[in-house]
Parts: sequence; C-alpha cells; structure tokens
Amino acid sequence: MVLLGSTGSIGVNALEIAKLFGIKVEALIAGRNIDLLNKQIEIHMPKTVVVEREEDVVKVNHSNVLYGKAAILKVIEESQSELIINSLVGFLGLRPTLKAIECGKRVALANKESLVACGAFIDTSKISPIDSEHFALWYLLQERPITKMTITASGGAFRDWPIEKLSHATLADTQRHPNWSMGQKITIDSATMVNKMFELLEARWLFGEGEYDAIIETKSLMHAVVDFKDGSSTAHFANANMQLPIAFAIDRNMQESILKPVNLAKVGSLEFRKIDVERYPVWQIKDELLAHPKRGVVINAANEVAIERFIAGEIGFMDIHTTILKAFALFVNEPQSVAEVFELDEEVRAFARVCL
Repeated sequence: MVLLGSTGSIGVNALEIAKLFGIKVEALIAGRNIDLLNKQIEIHMPKTVVVEREEDVVKVNHSNVLYGKAAILKVIEESQSELIINSLVGFLGLRPTLKAIECGKRVALANKESLVACGAFIDTSKISPIDSEHFALWYLLQERPITKMTITASGGAFRDWPIEKLSHATLADTQRHPNWSMGQKITIDSATMVNKMFELLEARWLFGEGEYDAIIETKSLMHAVVDFKDGSSTAHFANANMQLPIAFAIDRNMQESILKPVNLAKVGSLEFRKIDVERYPVWQIKDELLAHPKRGVVINAANEVAIERFIAGEIGFMDIHTTILKAFALFVNEPQSVAEVFELDEEVRAFARVCL
C-alpha cells in the first residue's frame, strides 16, 4: 500500500494494521514529523518516501526521498500498490484522491475534504471510508428499506461551556477535547461542529440521497444509528479506536479480532444531546447543505481559511462560524466539474481572507 499522512494518528494506526495483516508498505508520505517518519522507515522499509519541505529531505534516513505536492501524485501514478490510504488533512488531499482513482487504485479515505469539496465528481465505488461513523453506517445497512441515518458527535471542547464564554475561547481551549487527542485542525472542527457537517456530507455521497442527521453522544461509544421503515432502529457500538475502520477499509472480509467489545454494564449509562444552533451556529445550514451537496467546497474553503486566521490570532473562535455562514450565503452557484471545484475554492478563500 501507499500511505499518505503516515505520521498522523490515522497513519500510525494504519501502519499497525499493515503490520498485523503483513501488508507491504510501498511508500510513506509525511509532513514535518521527521523523527517519527524515520522510525516508520526503519520498521516498514518503504521503496519511496515523500516529505512536505525540501529542507527536510536530508534529515530523512532513506535513499529515495522526494518532496512536495507534485511528488505525491508522481508516487501514486508510478506505484504498484492497488491500495492508497489517504489521511492527508485539508483540501491538499483532493488531488491525490482524484489521481488514485484515475490510476485505477482503491482509496481508503480519511481525507474528509475530498468528498466534501468534490463528492459529485468522485467515483465512490472506489472509496472505502476510514471514519468510525461511516464505517458504522456501512456495518449497519442491510437489504431493508430505511428512513433515516444518524451519526454521533462528541460535542467537542466546548460542549459544556457557558455559551457566553465561547467568543473568548483561545486556540489552547479548542484543543482540550473531552474524549481523545487528535490533530489541531480536526480538534477545532470538532469544537465548531464543522467536522460533523463534513461527515454528514460524506455520508450523503457514500450512501446516496436520504435523511441524515447527527446527535451528541458524550462518551463516543455509539457511532451511528439506522432507522428502518418498519419502525425499528439499530445502533453500532465500538470502543473508539480507528484501527477497526482501517482494518475493514483494507479488507472488507476482515476476520481478525481488533478491539475488545464495549462492556455496557461497565459503561452504565449513555447521554445524548441535541446539537444546539446557539452553541454551534454553523449547524443552521446543515439541511440546506445536504439539499445542495455540491456547495460543500464553499464551507470547506471558508473553514480552512477561517481556521488559519484563528490560529494566527486575526479572528476569534466564533468568527469561524461567521466566516462560513457569510461565504455559504454569498456563493450559491454549484460547480459543474472538477475544474470548477478548484476555481470556486480559490474564490471562496479570497473572500474568507477579508470578510471580517
């Protein structure tokens, strides 16, 4: 396999599964965590390594090191692997997804932005999602008519904060996730609930038209619920560990024991909460977005720029919501091709840099 984003949490877990299944790692693509990358090289002995910056090439303990975005596409195109695991963060991950599908590869996808921004133009039959929520929906769906699919959210760092304090939230505050440790951007996305908007949009492209929603489950043990036409509902429980969806993305017929089952007696109780628009203002456009899913590129571009500005100290936390809502209200035309997706992405980013 070729692994994009090897030093992130998904990448680390993917390498554990590769070791369990005895899968050869042909190429590792990483960012700036060169120390961890060198440890991965020593264990997995890839044929090729790609890093983000040219200045890091000499720090990598490998004889075949490339750098930059173009190198990622080159490695995908020239690889012998049938499987590409894409766990890159952000819009950066879209071109590799498109290239992999163009080359006839199968994509185990953890890069949310690929489907959010360009789902209309991606052959999802080539995609296996690496996301606990989409894995749970896939696991639950049967040959019976359904009425609704619901995924769960943790609520993020501010689910218990007084709402009046949210405008004063700092970058450090956003990183205090109540349930686990993730990368900086996705933890901010969890705090704004943008991450869950993205996952609903991904589900729409993966499973087709229908009714989709999300609800907060504070312990992150239940990942999805499917409501069937007959009035029954089925939920998927699993301890929060990305190795399970990764394993099934690699092998749909996977028979290995990956996790220990959830001990419901030990858990005792679960708490569910409605997603409150006052706490998560971006949620107010959820239904309109699902009705017009091609506009996902707008919320993604606005969100990425807003987060960059928040990290830089240019805007406040709640201004992330404001930026997304203003962009969504302004850019109403839907892209009709992949080229138009990239054009619209640039237009929205230019607006988001100056809209506040």
